[in-house]
Amino acid sequence: MQEIIEAAWNNRELLKENLTQNAIREVIELLDKGRLRVAEPKGDDWQVNEWVKKAVILYFPIQKMQTIEVGIFEYHDKMKLKSNYEALGVRVVPNAVARYGAYLAKGVIMMPSYVNIGAFVDTGTMVDTWATVGSCAQIGKDVHLSGGVGIGGVLEPVQAAPVIIEDGCFIGSRCIVVEGVHVKKEAVLGANVVLTKSTKIIDVTGSKPTEYKGVVPARSVVIPGSYSKKFSAGEFQVPCALIIGQRKQSTDLKTSLNNVLREYDVAV
Repeated sequence: MQEIIEAAWNNRELLKENLTQNAIREVIELLDKGRLRVAEPKGDDWQVNEWVKKAVILYFPIQKMQTIEVGIFEYHDKMKLKSNYEALGVRVVPNAVARYGAYLAKGVIMMPSYVNIGAFVDTGTMVDTWATVGSCAQIGKDVHLSGGVGIGGVLEPVQAAPVIIEDGCFIGSRCIVVEGVHVKKEAVLGANVVLTKSTKIIDVTGSKPTEYKGVVPARSVVIPGSYSKKFSAGEFQVPCALIIGQRKQSTDLKTSLNNVLREYDVAV
């Protein structure tokens, strides 16, 4: 399948062939069932399966627009909606929507929210009200995506790597995480933290600041911040993210989370 997808990526005329279309649709079905992923853990790092992401992008031009009726609601789109939630063991509150090709593990809870094609949402995760999980984003176990969180996708514009939120993370209200940013295990993002690939993530817990970009270290407690930057027109404040502490390792993660929110007075 990988060879067929790569060939079609380089030559879109191949999308007219049944062999190519069948391979693309099989990839989407495997993504929907969680048997294939756009990115997956490999040792201490993550491996991005670029060809799988390409299959997701190529799925759109081979699909035809159709009218989809769900009760009193009507949609007009190229993608089916995910279904059979009871068998999957997933709680879906009206009006939550997940597209076919997104994987939702047993125990996931979707408040009125949205999960796009190619995304992987692991067991025990809460996708809270008006949160969005973008195309191909990878969300770990027991993650809480608070109200209005925006997890970016890879489709528009095409991004090199998906956003990765590892196990046990807490993402506070109205946070935005895009452009393939990697948030490592059990990190806590306070409300309104915005992370792009170019956002400075500054650890201010030591005697000297330590700067990261594109990655939040494990168990970090992060809040919005700003720093001064000189421009031709003068000096202005530019947004950044500040690591102000560490979430303690604990076997009781819920207790640990409650303690860290109080200790650092983090708005969520």
